Amino acid sequence: MARKWLRKGVLLGAVTFGSLCGSLGLDSGAFARDFGTSGNTDNQVLGTVAVAQLPREAADTLNLIAAGGPYPYEKDGIVFGNRERLLPPHRRGFYHEYTVPTPRSRNRGARRIVCGGPLQRTDNCYYSDDHYTSFNRIVE
Repeated sequence: MARKWLRKGVLLGAVTFGSLCGSLGLDSGAFARDFGTSGNTDNQVLGTVAVAQLPREAADTLNLIAAGGPYPYEKDGIVFGNRERLLPPHRRGFYHEYTVPTPRSRNRGARRIVCGGPLQRTDNCYYSDDHYTSFNRIVE
């Protein structure tokens, strides 16, 4: 029952956002582009992060991706399903995930890089430090 009300609240928030933009004479899509939001209250905002701002381990992982490996974790390079729907929609198999090692972690940790498109390309990659709860597009 709580989920049903939550969905209604999210839908109401989306309708209210669109209505507010409309009543102010604004295009909600233009607002989303100008202010870096998706315009969709269901998704986390996709920001950007420069390679120089990434943790050293993330930059190392990007270099491994560009080189085609070898990867330290068995699951590196597997298809990322985008079930959270936080990344732009594409056909299954478009995105692949890679582990960003976390110092002193006994497992893979929560940090990941997800890249879209052909393998070994790093121009369409996203960084998550919270196990896919949010993403930032990696920019050069």
